[in-house]
Amino acid sequence: MKPITGRRILVTGVTGWVAGPLAQTLAATGNEVYGAARFADDRKRAPLEDAGVRTVRLDLETGNMAELPDGIDLVAHFAVSKDPSFAVALAANAHGSANLMIAAHQRHPDVEFFHCSSTAVYQPAGQSPRREEDPLGDSHRAMGMETYAISKIAGETLVAHTARRLGVPTVIARLNVPYGDAYGWPLFHLMMMERNIPVPVHTQAPSSYSPIHADDIAASMPHLMTYASPEASAINWGGDEVASVEDWCNLLGEWTGLTPIFKPTDATVPAIIPDLTKQRATGFVCDVGWHAGFRRMLETSRPDLIK
Repeated sequence: MKPITGRRILVTGVTGWVAGPLAQTLAATGNEVYGAARFADDRKRAPLEDAGVRTVRLDLETGNMAELPDGIDLVAHFAVSKDPSFAVALAANAHGSANLMIAAHQRHPDVEFFHCSSTAVYQPAGQSPRREEDPLGDSHRAMGMETYAISKIAGETLVAHTARRLGVPTVIARLNVPYGDAYGWPLFHLMMMERNIPVPVHTQAPSSYSPIHADDIAASMPHLMTYASPEASAINWGGDEVASVEDWCNLLGEWTGLTPIFKPTDATVPAIIPDLTKQRATGFVCDVGWHAGFRRMLETSRPDLIK
């Protein structure tokens, strides 16, 4: 399937890990891309502008949509609040997401909406892969992120309701563990290993996920968009291979000579393995396996640690 091209796209949350690189990739493949964030630090605009992304200030928590461009035909919504206040998190992640869809639809009735959610919305079930229809839950509360999963579930609910009410073609993509050459949870674990800080792993070992590289995040989007409809179907989004925190820390240790120290605890995220049947049905196959992707991450971000 061809990459997304020739479109007028709004990407929200571009100061975050996932959306910033994605916006730059979309701009490089022939789209007119607007990158939205609150931009409390205006210095974060320059790298995006240099990569061809036009930056605009939006605030989903307060509902400030004044800079929302006209004529957007695709919203790629990645902005997220992890605020510990339920009032703030729900205002941004739930009400803000619905209000963004309404505002974009008012400016362009044919807009499509790609809503990035998270597999954090599932009730964990050990090593059993979670299907889209499986029970939802609160997987992040144990690690102190009390508002995250609940506000993401609320966001999905309001996005789906608004899509049906307005007839906006929408897909809700539940992202697992994203990473890239210069960002990601595994890179954070590497920094912990470097400082001899114990890496939390769940007592119900192993702590397994389906990490997906930034290249595959961008490449899979047109495939996932084939599910877009006013019914706002949910689809799991992850890499083709399952890997655990224990697996990737041990591999990073082999490459660097650092020895991971694991701290089994219930106060961390349990294993969440997404069932990728719907993703695979689109014909998408990941190009970057996690071994190769983590090696790229290490060579790009911390070549000084390679032994």
